[in-house]
Amino acid sequence: MENKIFSLKESLLNANRKTKKAIVALNDYFIFFLSTFIALSITTNSVPLLTLEQLLKMLGLPLLGVSTFFLLGVYQSILRYIDFSFIFNLVKAILAVYLLELAFSFLFGDYFRSLFAYSKTYISLEGNTIGFLFSIILITGSRIAANSFFITKFGEKRIVIYGAGSAGIQLASALKVSSEMRLVAFVDDNTSMHGSYVGDIKVLPPRNLKKLVKKGKVEEVLFAMPSQSRSSLRSMLKEIEKYSIKVRILPGVSELAQGKVSVGELKEVNTEDLLGRLEINADQRLINKNIKEKVVMVTGAGGSIGAEISRQVLVNNPKLLILFDLSEFSLYSIKQELLERKSKVRIESILGNVRNKDRINQVCQTFGVQTIYHAAAYKHVPLVEENSFEAVSNNIFGTLNCALAAIENKVETFVLISTDKAVRPTNIMGASKRFSELVLQSLSKEHGKDETKITMVRFGNVLGSSGSAIPLFQKQISEGGPLTVTDPEVVRYFMSISEAAELVIQAGAMGTGGEVFVLDMGEPVRILDLAEKLIRLSGMEIKSVENPEGDIEIIFTGLRPGEKLFEELLIGDNVGATEHPQIYRANEDFLLWENLKDYIDFLKKAESTSDHQKLRDIFKQTVSGFMPEKEILDVIYLEQNKLT
Repeated sequence: MENKIFSLKESLLNANRKTKKAIVALNDYFIFFLSTFIALSITTNSVPLLTLEQLLKMLGLPLLGVSTFFLLGVYQSILRYIDFSFIFNLVKAILAVYLLELAFSFLFGDYFRSLFAYSKTYISLEGNTIGFLFSIILITGSRIAANSFFITKFGEKRIVIYGAGSAGIQLASALKVSSEMRLVAFVDDNTSMHGSYVGDIKVLPPRNLKKLVKKGKVEEVLFAMPSQSRSSLRSMLKEIEKYSIKVRILPGVSELAQGKVSVGELKEVNTEDLLGRLEINADQRLINKNIKEKVVMVTGAGGSIGAEISRQVLVNNPKLLILFDLSEFSLYSIKQELLERKSKVRIESILGNVRNKDRINQVCQTFGVQTIYHAAAYKHVPLVEENSFEAVSNNIFGTLNCALAAIENKVETFVLISTDKAVRPTNIMGASKRFSELVLQSLSKEHGKDETKITMVRFGNVLGSSGSAIPLFQKQISEGGPLTVTDPEVVRYFMSISEAAELVIQAGAMGTGGEVFVLDMGEPVRILDLAEKLIRLSGMEIKSVENPEGDIEIIFTGLRPGEKLFEELLIGDNVGATEHPQIYRANEDFLLWENLKDYIDFLKKAESTSDHQKLRDIFKQTVSGFMPEKEILDVIYLEQNKLT
């Protein structure tokens, strides 16, 4: 029976608009006729026996009602989306019909009197009032019944909305017309709401969610608490994680204000939600300092960090934004995205390589660049291990070229985007970034701080960047697994791309020249824990020896070449606070330019002969704590032999 009803429902929903309008108009025609007949019966205290001629004349009366409905646009409404305003407008349309009918009855009274010899009362105000009331009851009733029929769910996913506030109620309204989900309950931690109803849906305390999951009455939880802090959301997710039920989250307050409260706007739980980082408002004074009404250039503008810095620069009203990148496709993509924002800021896209100092000089001279955010770099550890001298050329010589061009063209501020992998590196990528820092520290000391302020900003992993583990995990979950984790003990610092870019801009504004700023990355996170949380909050169970019937398996692939179990942000303990609570100033030793330039020459010679051992030797002499992965393994092997 349910299948037949579902089939009828689908057939009606899939019919074309003309057919749907015809069905509703036919329904209304019959109701107007029935209301007229009932009114006539009541006013005459009898059931009239109609002749064929009388019946035909009487069938013409509802045509007035249906025609009026068409003229007033009643049939433009979609029954699945009716609300109180629709009912109110419908009542007004019915009233208009009966006022017109009353007017016609007095203007053409002879016609109506000839219709029924005994029905003088029918053309009276009393008869019209009765017909009007019955029409309201029957027509609105038929609309409500149809709405109830079309929004009744058969076999859809059963969901619970966490949050019975305004966002939750709006989301519930959106779900009424969803063909995918059926709302079974609200959950809210507000005790005053427990046991009450929002429409016909009960509000339950959070503890009841466990019972619903165990009884199989809910398959997914939708969080509709956009004003909730990330730390509060994290604690709620931690509790729900135990149930292995899928969770999706409504976007924040700004999206809510833009009217984006819909099923389509719900997002999967991501690592930002799980980290629960403390949210601190940006210091707009620092944001403006190097951007507002300035000519700003972003190198590597098509990359993850460069693109986000470009977005944030654009919204803070620079005089000109210059996007500089080697990749034609990446440059095109970020420029198109920024142009779609309809900003009045002029945007220039420059194809170029940071290894080409003449190209950098040309751009700085042509546009009068005042601020450079240098994000162009090779950063993928395993790839750089396989292509060491490409990293040296791009990360070191590219940074040197950009910095020298900035100094020669009197650029006001130069900010390097660095990495936590520059601290006691075990890989070429990290060593090349630390050497880049040494170059900038030396140049700043050599040339002074009066004309070009050079600063470096060091931070850890950013969520969602290219090559990040988290998008890979989400892709693997969608494909049914397994999830690949390098090592059960590997830990990383994490920060969102938008937060990192915002802090980079503020740190750059605090620099006076030669500083290495370190961003507060919070507590390090075990990658295995993140993988497990994402599986559970996707509504699945972890497949393991203890749970062989689970959904998604986690396998360990081993650390990749040059990869460490954990990363650090400081080379030493000499760190100082700044005016921003999430930005610190690291005081680290560096080489003077007169010494460092010799090592730069050595690097060029090693590059010309592809001498990888010479490259490692140079890094050992210049980069504090550098120890290639192979040598670390050798040390561990010797230590183990000593013990045995």
